[in-house]
Amino acid sequence: MRYAEFIALMALIMSLPALSTDAVMPALPMIGHDLATADENDRQLIIGTFMIGMASTQVLFGPLSDSIGRKPLLVAGIALFGIGCLISIWAPTFEVMLLGRLVQGIGASAPRVLSVAIIRDQFEGRQMAKTVSMIMTVSILVPVFAPTVGQTVLLFTSWHGIFTLTVAMGCVIIAWGGFRMPETLPPEKRRKLSFRRVGAAFVEVVTHRKTGAYLMAVTFLFSAFVGYLTSAQQLFQETYGLGKLFPFAFGALAGSLGLAAFVNSRIVLALGMRRLVYVALTGMITLSWSFLIVAWAFGGVPPLWVVFLLLVPAFFCHGMMFGNINAMAMQPMGHIAGSAAAVIGTVMTAVAAVFGSIIGQAYDGTILPMAMGFAGFSVLTLFCCLWAEGGGDKAESAQ
Repeated sequence: MRYAEFIALMALIMSLPALSTDAVMPALPMIGHDLATADENDRQLIIGTFMIGMASTQVLFGPLSDSIGRKPLLVAGIALFGIGCLISIWAPTFEVMLLGRLVQGIGASAPRVLSVAIIRDQFEGRQMAKTVSMIMTVSILVPVFAPTVGQTVLLFTSWHGIFTLTVAMGCVIIAWGGFRMPETLPPEKRRKLSFRRVGAAFVEVVTHRKTGAYLMAVTFLFSAFVGYLTSAQQLFQETYGLGKLFPFAFGALAGSLGLAAFVNSRIVLALGMRRLVYVALTGMITLSWSFLIVAWAFGGVPPLWVVFLLLVPAFFCHGMMFGNINAMAMQPMGHIAGSAAAVIGTVMTAVAAVFGSIIGQAYDGTILPMAMGFAGFSVLTLFCCLWAEGGGDKAESAQ
């Protein structure tokens, strides 16, 4: 594949989980009503259960791909994702809906972890960070427009149509990737699957000073974002009364993430990942704590323009950090790329799903729980990055 086509396909693959969460957001009140949820906050579980499913099997898909190759598992995972969508479409109760979302998440964990492994198969260091940023630049268009797509689908059909759309996207990925993408892990580089090796890979990732610390950093960073994600629909549609304008508010913040990924792809080779992370992290801490103070001063509901004034640049800083910290965590793990990507993805998604759900369930009609999440986790991210650099050498720090 040409580089441009590779970027486009990887972006589509990495967009599948985002479409599965963001497109369904405008339909959450309808799903909750149709399936008779007991509490309004319960509908957040449609997002959280999907993420738990994603976290549960990444640690399996990664080592399996190190053994049998990337493509077979990519196709199998997306097929399982499609089955989960069909369960959700035909769900007679809220519990069955959550089962379908769990299956969707399990299936979506394959493209989530394998896309990172496929990129690491072919790139490393700053070139890997550039490639990840370029892919994120393209794939971020999905969360920018996904809520609008979901809202548009609701104009013509019910929430069932959104899940039908995600099934169609999975079919496109299977057809495109199956026929066009080569296997990136040749047989001579494959490793025999064993539970001992999986355990050893897990231990290596979490005990390696740099990888383990950066894993914690990206986990805390993602936790703050999941906290926003789970409560965004209620926050914009109920607290601020945006109604059908919600997709535009959500898309504006997602667009800030995409712009950050684009800018990062242009400058990371010249400036290096570490320098960009610390500049962005300084901005993130300043903005998130300012956001918390302002939110507290206004009794938890500051004017919407103030929210955007602080969150748009904060999300830009978030986008500058996420891909770089991920690449820095993966950099020492080239010899076990699939397993390392699986462990990183599993830990990051599982912990973030728990912390993010706690923030979401704390929603009380104000913006304070989300603001506290961003402020607290930004500081924890800084501590983890400093810990990672405490044992690094000059060559690694220059990356």
